[in-house]
Amino acid sequence: MKEQLIEDIKTTLSKSKVELLAQIAVKQANAAKDIIDLTFHNEEKIAFRAAWILENVYVNDPIGFAPFAIYFLDQFSSQNNLSARRHFGKILALLTKKNAPEAIKKILSEYNTEELVETSFAWLIDENVPVAIKSHCLNILANFSVKHPWVKDELSQTMEYLVDKESIAFFGKVKQIRKQLKSKKP
Repeated sequence: MKEQLIEDIKTTLSKSKVELLAQIAVKQANAAKDIIDLTFHNEEKIAFRAAWILENVYVNDPIGFAPFAIYFLDQFSSQNNLSARRHFGKILALLTKKNAPEAIKKILSEYNTEELVETSFAWLIDENVPVAIKSHCLNILANFSVKHPWVKDELSQTMEYLVDKESIAFFGKVKQIRKQLKSKKP
């Protein structure tokens, strides 16, 4: 599977090709693990394209992704490819949403998420991290504020600090996250 996928993603991919490869992967045992491994490929474009496919694997079949969730969570903080981080951030934001599948919620409730929180904060304050990744980090951290109540205050302070340093799009996202945090019970 892995060798064939590398061949398939060596060249530029269209959205429809990514969706097709994700649909194929969903039907194959252990394909998600192979794709996670490819997101760390030494060739940046292959890693990025694998991460894009991985996001679509999760979106297409969140319950089918559940057996690979711990493996993904274990790898999350090691992702250094900024293009792949965008997709990793989106996947973790989706995994931590309140409407995530019960199987995913159970995994996250039992998983030690401290490192994920620390990594999300680190990516959020890193000047070299693009705003799209930071936007996902805001979602991740707001979602984790239920499991880790201290995150709420820390996130509020961090947003206050960053809001004048980032783009107008970031400001819009901060407004949304502030509203989300206000609606959560202390």
